[in-house]
Amino acid sequence: MASEETLTRENTPERGTPERGTSERGTLARATRERDRAEPSASSTRAWTTRLVVVGIVLTALNLRPAITSLGALLEEVRAGLGMSGTVTGLLTSVPPLCFAVFGVMAPRLARRFGPAAVVCAGMAAIATGLLIRPYVGGTAGFLAASALALMGIAVSNVLMPVIVKRWFPDRVGSMTGLYSMAVAIGTSSAAAVTVPMTGALGGGDWRTGLAVWAVLAAAAVAPWLPFVRDRGGRSNERNGESSTPVPEEGPAPRITRSRTAWALAVFFGLQATAAYITMGWMAQIFRDAGVPADTSGLLLAVTMVMGVPLAFVIPRLATRLPHQGPIVVALGVCGLLGYGGLYLAPAAGAWAWALLIGIANCSFPLALTMVGMRARTGAGVVKLSAFAQSTGYLISIPGPLLVGVLYQHSDGWGLPLALMAALMLPQIAAGILAGRDRVVEDEAAR
Repeated sequence: MASEETLTRENTPERGTPERGTSERGTLARATRERDRAEPSASSTRAWTTRLVVVGIVLTALNLRPAITSLGALLEEVRAGLGMSGTVTGLLTSVPPLCFAVFGVMAPRLARRFGPAAVVCAGMAAIATGLLIRPYVGGTAGFLAASALALMGIAVSNVLMPVIVKRWFPDRVGSMTGLYSMAVAIGTSSAAAVTVPMTGALGGGDWRTGLAVWAVLAAAAVAPWLPFVRDRGGRSNERNGESSTPVPEEGPAPRITRSRTAWALAVFFGLQATAAYITMGWMAQIFRDAGVPADTSGLLLAVTMVMGVPLAFVIPRLATRLPHQGPIVVALGVCGLLGYGGLYLAPAAGAWAWALLIGIANCSFPLALTMVGMRARTGAGVVKLSAFAQSTGYLISIPGPLLVGVLYQHSDGWGLPLALMAALMLPQIAAGILAGRDRVVEDEAAR
């Protein structure tokens, strides 16, 4: 009996004393409940953070061309207002690629020191400031200096957008590059289409108001990047919950100049940029000289630019599914050749057709951006390749718009400039075919 009582006392917990293991199980249960409560909150924060990055990418892309195409739509008025010759006007249209080449080289170093988001945020502020002051500083030199400030902001953002896409959306490079490129096309075409009528509505025909108003859009693009200004690491999507395969950052940056693919991509980028900036700077003037009214000429330029809206979303997605992007390069090049030929033979009669064809040809830009992300394996490689291809490419593109201005002034027509534009399309096709091969710059640099 005593033994039974002893056994009962040994095996039955006393009142007020926790059963063996109960405290551990209670602690685990509380931790599980706290984790379950925290997970929805963390997931919601990550989702909103990702949405904010997407908004930032779109707003940034919208601001990467209005500084140029708004000027192209009012080029005749700016020339008259500032007393510029044809050669000086050609220099003005060459300023964008010059600034992109010079300031784009700085982007990787700035991104390493301050973080990509902080640099893009500062770039948007520079665009807003430059666009606001350039119509009012007085004189050609001041106009060029303020334009350079805005273009500096565009240059660093141009280089860092593929980097941000690769880091935040490594599994969706094609679709996010398409979204970004589509927003670039929307901003480009909108500025070309509405600058002239908006100038009449807001400024009573004063070209200064029509140019300055685009600073508002740039100022709006500053806000989404402010929460990421201190994020120097450019956090990847593994950390924001969007991807389980973040872009690898390990390893030194490749010696990019050893890569033939990098050089081919730089030449392709440079020649497509040449065509794009000649188009943005001079195409409206080509139609005006052919007898097309100013507002219709601006609308035709807008049609050329707006072709990039649907195609900029389709082409990157298609490019990521193909082992070789050469066929896309050839198709776009043929459209460019047909468009330039049409502008030479019947610029006014077939204006809408030529605008469409040249707009399709200008979609080489989103293709080039997509190949930047595809031709590098690591994050460091993407930064180096993006900076090298864009900076070298914009250096290549500098003489094009200037040469068109010189030829236009001294030949008294558009025959020679259009012949130059068509001739440059041939090496662009060749370089694009080489850049489209299924290779990565890290492997070529190592060899």
